[in-house]
Amino acid sequence: MIGKNVFIIAEAGVNHNGDINLAYKLVDVAKEAGVDAIKFQTFKTEKIISKYADMASYQKKNLKTNESQYEMVKKLELSYKEFKKLKNYCDEIKIMFLSTPDEERSLDFLVDELNMPFIKIGSGEVTNLPYLRKIAAKNKPLIMSTGMANLGEVEGAINTIRLVNSKAKISLLHCTTNYPTPYEGVNLKAMQTLAAAFKLPVGYSDHTLGIEVPIAAVAMGAKIIEKHFTLDKNMKGPDHKASLEPDELKKMVVSIRNIEEALGNGIKKSSKSEEKNIKIVRKSIVANCNIKKGEVFTKNNISVKRPGTGISPMRWDEIIGRKAVKEFEKDEFIKI
Repeated sequence: MIGKNVFIIAEAGVNHNGDINLAYKLVDVAKEAGVDAIKFQTFKTEKIISKYADMASYQKKNLKTNESQYEMVKKLELSYKEFKKLKNYCDEIKIMFLSTPDEERSLDFLVDELNMPFIKIGSGEVTNLPYLRKIAAKNKPLIMSTGMANLGEVEGAINTIRLVNSKAKISLLHCTTNYPTPYEGVNLKAMQTLAAAFKLPVGYSDHTLGIEVPIAAVAMGAKIIEKHFTLDKNMKGPDHKASLEPDELKKMVVSIRNIEEALGNGIKKSSKSEEKNIKIVRKSIVANCNIKKGEVFTKNNISVKRPGTGISPMRWDEIIGRKAVKEFEKDEFIKI
């Protein structure tokens, strides 16, 4: 999973609105955009939400309804049979299928029946000790979002996993659980704090509007980028407004690939693309005026000009005080 290139996850989440036909369209959009994987969310509503749970403020704002969180989420649920169909379709068109399991039954389904290559742990489970133990026991690579968590809580989750599976491969995603996230709430440097604290691969799960922040995250060392997308921001649902539309998703992927190519290998030397310009742009020591044979070179009768095919100006002190072995015309390369 974590390889040479940034691993880009297109987060469809529940933006299918409970309609598998919309889910298929989301898969097509993700494939067209060139992401590495598309991710959904798999759950049984009654196992994760009390019927008395209120909606989050952003959900109320986006949906403009007074229904309960349970009623809202139940409408967004896809069946296990439908997820099997989605997985088969992803395999058919060659894009990785992923889904976040939000409870134990769905975890078993995704890992044991659909053989998902790794498990995505949502931010809400960072403090869910029994569930983390269950996840660790699956012996799959893990990507854990860390929204709402402080460093101690992230450490506690990692330790919980390690006690069950000491060799668990864990990647961490910095995240802000707010939809959309204002720029002042991003704190992108915290991603680097996670990397320094735990010596694990890190990435960024983004809920801001636009594509600037995930691109910046790549420049700062993110190995994984996760970003919500939708078919249309104006669709009814809790997450559409904070998601990218298809053209934006494609632009994000192209921008990330450009940035990771531009990052290079870190070795400071002239690149192949600029080597041809070295002799043109650099300078040489030349005669500043006509110089007679035997005349002493001084700062007044020599100067530095392009091109860089003669003696390097770094040898200036070596030339000063020496005598001309021949006559030089103005702008002629000095030779010794």
